[in-house]
Amino acid sequence: MKLLSRFTIALVAPILLAPTALQAQLDAPGGDQAGPAEFETRDVRYRAVTIADGLVHPWSIGFLPDSGTMLVTEHAGSLRMIRDGVLLPEPVWEAPLAPEEAVSRSNNTRLHALAVHPGFAENGLVYLSHVKWGDGGTTLAVSRGRLEGETLVDVEEVFFADAWETGGNLGGRIMFAPDETLFVTVGDRDYLCCIGRDDPSVRIKAQSLTNHLGKTLRIRSDGGVPENNPFVDRPDAKPEIYTYGHRNGYGLAIHPETGELWQAEIGPLGGDELNILLPGRNYGWPLVSTGRNYTGTLVSDEPWLRPGMEMPRMFWVPSVSPSSIMFYTGDRFPEWKNSAFVGALTTRQLLRVSFGNPSQDERRDRLIEPLGLRIRDIAQGPDELIYLATEGSFGGSNADGTILRIEPVE
Repeated sequence: MKLLSRFTIALVAPILLAPTALQAQLDAPGGDQAGPAEFETRDVRYRAVTIADGLVHPWSIGFLPDSGTMLVTEHAGSLRMIRDGVLLPEPVWEAPLAPEEAVSRSNNTRLHALAVHPGFAENGLVYLSHVKWGDGGTTLAVSRGRLEGETLVDVEEVFFADAWETGGNLGGRIMFAPDETLFVTVGDRDYLCCIGRDDPSVRIKAQSLTNHLGKTLRIRSDGGVPENNPFVDRPDAKPEIYTYGHRNGYGLAIHPETGELWQAEIGPLGGDELNILLPGRNYGWPLVSTGRNYTGTLVSDEPWLRPGMEMPRMFWVPSVSPSSIMFYTGDRFPEWKNSAFVGALTTRQLLRVSFGNPSQDERRDRLIEPLGLRIRDIAQGPDELIYLATEGSFGGSNADGTILRIEPVE
């Protein structure tokens, strides 16, 4: 499959090679299982090892610097800690609860992503995105707190998005840039599509600069606005907006060689995208999309190209539901260095894409597919191994979440 300018389409089978499962049973802590699951691609043999299980829909993972301590958010609201390979029994912090009059289901999706401040060794700060309730429904908020031992203290809300709606996806991925500003993704909040309606009245707000719906934002670590944001001098635009025209940006990563900001974005039926984000640019949703509504109708009558709108670097048809993205920079897997790893929810696999120059085929692999796990987040640990937050089902409160480590088989 060849590169077409700056974009690549993945039709039907989004990856060229599935791994061969040598052993399809994970080693659960304290159990009698046969051992870690081992797999191989054309040039790498690897295994998946369970680090912790019994989590309730883990959504985001992050490492504390110079240690093996890991923080994990549970979608239902708890921030958890894994220290020396052991999941601590008590939460580090709990996200705010919904008021009694709010929809009860909201309590099952209170907490989203975490980001450890680049200066954590000095300030101990951890940032979290979570649901905020108000008269207009719900929106996304960002809070920060200081980690003292096994507890997050002095937690304060530093920002909330102008994205008030009564339903729809919030997005919520947060990531620090090298200059210590914070990127925040906000979903388009289109709840009508989830009940089988094609009314575009909510999603079209992703095209407006007067709100935060369907946007990727850039804020300072204190919640303020960076002076060099693209719309900071426009009175008709929210100054926090970095890019717009997104559906649900669920993954953020910076390319290690180019310094570009990449975003994984979930479309409806088809239309999942990898985008390279440039400040001030419009990424098209919902005026441009290769996806279909859940009723089967086309999202857009011009699904591929409109002047003034950016094309995706890559997209999938049918959907894989990309939840996260990471570029591998370590030496434990030299064959995978600088490859992009994308977590897939719908197809339950870890996707590896190695981007060559425009005259070469792109190298693609499907990883851990036989395990049948939904991948929520990907992170490279201090040990240069790959860590995954996975869940076995969608919705509910089942404690079927697992943290896996991908390591080479010598």
